Amino acid sequence: MLILAFESSARPASVALLRDGELLSQYSQCSELTHSRTLLPMAEDMLKNADLRLADVDLFAVAHGPGSFTGVRIGVSTVKGLAWASDKPCVGVSTLEAMAWHGLAAGGLICPVMDARRSQVYNALFEIRDGEPVRLTEDRPIALEELAEELRGYDTPAFLVGDGAALTASYLASVGIPCRLAPENLRWQSAWGVAMAARGKTPGSADALLPVYLRLSQAERERQARLEADKANS
Repeated sequence: MLILAFESSARPASVALLRDGELLSQYSQCSELTHSRTLLPMAEDMLKNADLRLADVDLFAVAHGPGSFTGVRIGVSTVKGLAWASDKPCVGVSTLEAMAWHGLAAGGLICPVMDARRSQVYNALFEIRDGEPVRLTEDRPIALEELAEELRGYDTPAFLVGDGAALTASYLASVGIPCRLAPENLRWQSAWGVAMAARGKTPGSADALLPVYLRLSQAERERQARLEADKANS
């Protein structure tokens, strides 16, 4: 099976081609350009260099969240468009699960973290078993204090990956909880991780593919607060 995967949940953007578990190609950028300008050109260049066409792709995969609201929307919309146009199946995978694949070599407890602001991170815990990450918790927004107390209960230091890894490592150090910080080349989200996570999922149609945000956007939270204030003052 040939999988074309997209990752645009944070500042870096990447696309990858995976055939039967083997990485054929990956193209990554971390520029100031919006993902709406980079994702499709990256995919087109990568397919051309691999002497492949969109018609050769069996499955489209995307990180459908959590992450940047705009980035996730762009990635999901891109894959929905490709799946509709080609009449091919697609699948969305957790950004956190995709990042957990970066901990294969480290082994043990894997802790993907994305900065959710306000002293919170998007997080899930995984454990490497038989060469793949096994989920221990659901995806959740969690306060750094709560995460620290949860990690204190494990007998092995967590391996931190994701754009919130440095922030989390600093906090854990301040409260005396040991951890392992992923090196820079393994820390950031990647389309390879998306493709690996997609292999175990049931493909669906473009209509069924939706973003997963875990919480309201800042604009939606502010609107909700205004409505509650207006209601209280009425």
